[in-house]
Amino acid sequence: MTEHAHTQPDTPVLIGEEVVTQIPVLAVEEEMVDLAAVPRLAIDSRMAEPTGRFRFVRESVAARLADAAASLPAGLTLLVVEGYRSPLLQRQIFEKHLDELRNMHEPMPPEELAILASRFVAPPTGVPPHCSGAAVDLTLAQEGGPELEMGTEVNEGPEESDRRCYSASLDIPEHCRRNRGVLFKALHGQGLVNYPTEWWHWSFGDRYWALQTGAPAALYGLADGDW
Repeated sequence: MTEHAHTQPDTPVLIGEEVVTQIPVLAVEEEMVDLAAVPRLAIDSRMAEPTGRFRFVRESVAARLADAAASLPAGLTLLVVEGYRSPLLQRQIFEKHLDELRNMHEPMPPEELAILASRFVAPPTGVPPHCSGAAVDLTLAQEGGPELEMGTEVNEGPEESDRRCYSASLDIPEHCRRNRGVLFKALHGQGLVNYPTEWWHWSFGDRYWALQTGAPAALYGLADGDW
């Protein structure tokens, strides 16, 4: 069993629950940084969009990712899939997933359905982690080479993966659990927190980070403006 497998709850707190959405936000001003300029990070193109903003995160997040990458075993790198996401795209992804779940779970009440959807996509209201520049989706890869096997693909959700996307899942091969352990050790070591229903989703300074660390408030509001 890997180091992280006993640290994640079987029924995690979801990002759409009030215990998360009611955490105050300080809206600290901090620059957005292009992760393409950070050493030992590789950029994946599957979530790329014309502006290139998907590569950006807050400066403090970028610094922690750089240190996490430097701590990896030789020959490995962090492969960044998506950092910043616009509020419009966040809403589109959430609504699409909500429609998919509605077809599976009728007649579930709308409020319960929205909470269920937040296992995979943060609600578009308030300050979603990706929209604040506080969150990044990533995985491990060999330097200049392929991704490591992690038990599911990045963005393969709970329904598709039968919950194997949950960070603590034991229903994956042992070598995948070891790979997740390497990723967790590097990122936890730099103060990032994982969303336990998505092994690839990490953040610093958002509401879920505040919940996990006991911080009184999230740091970052929406990453608006010209950057």
